[in-house]
Amino acid sequence: MNSNNKLIVFSDGAARGNPGPAGAGGLVRARKNQEILAKTCEYLGEKTNNVAEYMALLLTLNQARQWPTAELEIFADSELMVRQLNGVYRVKDATLKLLYQRVNLILQDFPRTSITYVPREKNKEADALANEAIEAYLRGKKREIDITDLGGPMSLL
Repeated sequence: MNSNNKLIVFSDGAARGNPGPAGAGGLVRARKNQEILAKTCEYLGEKTNNVAEYMALLLTLNQARQWPTAELEIFADSELMVRQLNGVYRVKDATLKLLYQRVNLILQDFPRTSITYVPREKNKEADALANEAIEAYLRGKKREIDITDLGGPMSLL
């Protein structure tokens, strides 16, 4: 696959408290020139940090679906989520299990994917978008995302 058909995905979920007001941030970039093709910045409501991380990835992957033939390189700063998606850790929590299944369904839409843990310092843009979503909601400028719009088992959350 040539570099024109590769995307870099960064995602981050944030929660102020656990659970607490949560936001999702993410970016889809062209691998070749680093151009930002899509952004995610959504308020999620009261969620745990781990749920926010998965929801941020789901929302950002939904953005990446605009390029269904692309190879995805995914980066996230949630060691738990990355290890679960790479099969290193089992998913025990029922809510996370639903989110995990939904992420894997979306990943099957792409010809090749990889997910890699990065430290928070390497994920600053996605982190800023997640926190911006929380701040905007707290200032009364954004509504909570309706997660039923994402379809699948997410509608049970």
